[in-house]
Amino acid sequence: MVVNGFIVIFLVAIIVALLAGGYFVVRDPSTQRRALWALIWRVGLQALLLIFLVLAFFFGWIKPHGVGG
Repeated sequence: MVVNGFIVIFLVAIIVALLAGGYFVVRDPSTQRRALWALIWRVGLQALLLIFLVLAFFFGWIKPHGVGG
């Protein structure tokens, strides 16, 4: 159950970073590159989520299941 919580937290953080990047691209006129950093955070979070999922599978924290049978 804890693993599911981490996955949900990662997904919410990825969505927040994506929305922040989109907001900065559309609305932010500054030259601080905030959109770039928000999207870099998103890519980094996605990489961490992928690594976490692979490790969770190898340690047996999550188990695959068949779809439809």
